[in-house]
Amino acid sequence: MSVEYENPMREPRLVKSVVNIGVGEGGEKLRKGFEVLEMLTDQEPVETLAKTTNAEFGIREGQPIGCKVTLRGEKAYDFLEKAFWVKENQLPEKCIDHHGNLNFGIDDYTDFKEETYDPEIGVFGMDISIVIGRKGLRINKRKKQQKSIPEEHKMTKEEAIQFLKEEFDLEVY
Repeated sequence: MSVEYENPMREPRLVKSVVNIGVGEGGEKLRKGFEVLEMLTDQEPVETLAKTTNAEFGIREGQPIGCKVTLRGEKAYDFLEKAFWVKENQLPEKCIDHHGNLNFGIDDYTDFKEETYDPEIGVFGMDISIVIGRKGLRINKRKKQQKSIPEEHKMTKEEAIQFLKEEFDLEVY
């Protein structure tokens, strides 16, 4: 049951998907995290830096503690097909916030199809964040004449669930 929109600006779309691996430290472990992300997404990751100092974990502000990749367009769709397969095309409703964004984790990169365990790399899990929106979202991010998005144009949780069911055959329970 596909929803038809009279206005093409109202059609939901996948804005981006961010895949993040937090290793908690730099060095060799971070390099291996880079390898895993590059292997899964075919895109070069960037470092993520600590925003605050946490003495309990031995982390200083500005220290590299992870890596991430932002996927858009066809690459995002391809990666999400694989990631949802790992989750057996089922996710709990609590993974979706009231703005229609989706967040979930995967425990190990070897859960993906055709990925095998490499003892040189080890075990790496990842967090995946998905932004679902409509055209026209740039209006509140641009520098000149910045405006807020009207309530009726914002994505709702129900619309996001419907979009995920149609595009990815995802079951939300």
